[in-house]
Amino acid sequence: MSEATGTAAARPGEVLSEAGAEALVHGICFKTGPPRLLGVELEWLVHDLEDPRTTVTAERLEAAHAALPGLPVRSLLTAEPGGQIELSSRPAASLTECVETMRADLATVRSMLAAQGLTLAGMGLDPWQAPRRFLREPRYDAMERSLDRAGPAGRTMMCTSASVQVNLDAGYEEPGPLGHVRRWRMSHLLGAVLLAAFAHSPVAERRATGWRSTRQLRWAEIGAGRAGGPPLDAEPRAAWTRHALDAELMCRRRTVGPWEVPDGTTFRDWLRRGAASGQGPRREDLEYHLTTLFPPVRPRGFLELRMLDAQPGDDGWIVPLAVAAALFDDLAATETAFRAVKPLAERCGPLPAPHNPLWTGAARHALADPELREAAAVCFAAALEALPRLGAGAAVIDAVGEFAERYVARGRCPADDLLDALRQGKELS
Repeated sequence: MSEATGTAAARPGEVLSEAGAEALVHGICFKTGPPRLLGVELEWLVHDLEDPRTTVTAERLEAAHAALPGLPVRSLLTAEPGGQIELSSRPAASLTECVETMRADLATVRSMLAAQGLTLAGMGLDPWQAPRRFLREPRYDAMERSLDRAGPAGRTMMCTSASVQVNLDAGYEEPGPLGHVRRWRMSHLLGAVLLAAFAHSPVAERRATGWRSTRQLRWAEIGAGRAGGPPLDAEPRAAWTRHALDAELMCRRRTVGPWEVPDGTTFRDWLRRGAASGQGPRREDLEYHLTTLFPPVRPRGFLELRMLDAQPGDDGWIVPLAVAAALFDDLAATETAFRAVKPLAERCGPLPAPHNPLWTGAARHALADPELREAAAVCFAAALEALPRLGAGAAVIDAVGEFAERYVARGRCPADDLLDALRQGKELS
């Protein structure tokens, strides 16, 4: 994404001081510049092609994953702990480039899976299967042990959840509608609206949970330190730096044997103890620690929007990607969207996302919430006006328009379709 501005460097292998760690996080979390690149990361559940309720055996998953490295795709292909498949696009210079590349890569993956009797399923949470870990690696063993301390939600997140993650440039250093401070704030207010509009995980282990986005609920249950964001009223770089260093360590990596899972030790604690002992963390330890934090908006130089459930259909993911791109990167659309979502800040109270009333209401009620429905209607209309200016093709514009008519205008979201099917005894899809 955009180039960094003034990063304080620490050489790999060099023990970090507390001040050095703060400077490093402060320098790399928001790489500012003109918004020009876009990316998307798609997580998919893997189901049996004929009967999605059938448990896919570890042997079938292993065979499918073994074929991934040889596929001729441009996206990065990885496997998730429960056997999910993730495709991460390269940064694209336009929405059209991002969509076309990802669609081609998905067709390649689907063809390989179909030959093995498998298919990709776009749901935020598997409605049939209980969490079952497929990958057995030291990092996932450590993650599971760490997250288990907060309850069973961590295993659900690891093994039965899937998402659409949209990656956007942080924005300009200078103030203004496309500046990084405004975009950071808007991502946390508009993020709740997008969560509501695209909620698609109301069922777990064949029962309705009472939440339109149970996936987001499970993320919140992991805890504010691991899956929460920093206070929204503070300067973004300083707030994220404090949050990251004061977050508890998930693990300490080892080259041999199980990874250590400390209890109640923050990264700042490690820095301070290391200063006295000479056994402190290094740059690579800090960089890894940052990957173990899962807020709904994660600053990775760019902004990673992580609140979106996986979407139904082969191309359902295109709609949240297009809407986010339009509302963040078109000047007129971003002004309209910010005015629409700014009043929602009153519902946040003192708690950061996703542990405040705004985000809780979005996950539970989605667009049945009148304020979220009203904001979504304004934002989708602005996105539809902006998409032609971004060079979007007719198919993308039509997909956004159809989604707005089918769901937003009616105060519904994809989760409502699943709930209707469950009530009528129909097969979930």
